[in-house]
Amino acid sequence: MADDLIINSRVTVPAAELEFTATRASGPGGQHVNTSDTRVQLRWNVLASVALGEIQRQRVLTQLASRLTTEGDLILACDTHRSQRRNRDEVAQRLAALVRQALVPPRPRRPTKPTLASKQRRIEQKKRRGSIKRGRGRTGGDE
Repeated sequence: MADDLIINSRVTVPAAELEFTATRASGPGGQHVNTSDTRVQLRWNVLASVALGEIQRQRVLTQLASRLTTEGDLILACDTHRSQRRNRDEVAQRLAALVRQALVPPRPRRPTKPTLASKQRRIEQKKRRGSIKRGRGRTGGDE
């Protein structure tokens, strides 16, 4: 894949930043899987990437923190297909989808006020609970 990886209209990862390695795929598949390097692993260093601005980098780092290595590498692998080219294309598309999703800014929370009915329900529930607790005390009987 000599082409740059297009994430969205503003972000394009240069092909030089993407490191593809091919290894033997595991699992069933007969003699073909034992002799051909069809599993493709993609490594992309988020920290060193020139494709992202500082805000975008921070967003990707926080959203994909669980998938990153300590050096800031994002590693994806694909061994779904029998062909190395198809696995390479699919792993690139997976990376693009992950980064695209991570770059979506979070929607701002609009603070809302509780409704009058919910306030009244809360107060009634508190009064009910308080009366239950009052009933647990000692009785005022003659002992």
